[in-house]
Amino acid sequence: MIVFDLECRTGGHRFEGWFGSSGDYADQLERGLVTCPSCGSAEVGKAVMAPNVGRKGNQVVAARPSAPSVSETSPDTAAVTNAAPQLPPEAVALLHAIAEKQAEALKKSRWVGNGFAETARAIYYGEIEPELVHGQASPKEAQELIEEGVGIAPVLFPIVPPGEAN
Repeated sequence: MIVFDLECRTGGHRFEGWFGSSGDYADQLERGLVTCPSCGSAEVGKAVMAPNVGRKGNQVVAARPSAPSVSETSPDTAAVTNAAPQLPPEAVALLHAIAEKQAEALKKSRWVGNGFAETARAIYYGEIEPELVHGQASPKEAQELIEEGVGIAPVLFPIVPPGEAN
């Protein structure tokens, strides 16, 4: 069996199609048997999709790579929309609003990179002038800051560190 992400050319609806082979898909499409389940249109084609390549049975699972980044100055609304197309429009709009608020807040904050825990601690203990900062901390560092009473919060959408954007 093979699964294709399909798109209705008439209404833009996306859906999956399961076929015995690529040839079966082509044959059914040619005979007009592949139709959009939302509107019934036969104007259907393959949509862009990421292949699901399974891991070999003898491979060890490595640590997961970090999440894809989003620009800190402008939220990637396409990433929000494409990551969860099954969400209702109201939820997608809310996620867009949160991403925009995060981007606004980050513009008023200084990037401190991997030195976030050290900088946040220094601000908390009055060793340096208070300011809004953001950066990276390991889960262990974040837990230690919380246990010390240092007020921190996660950045909800990933960001691209300054100087690393394309």
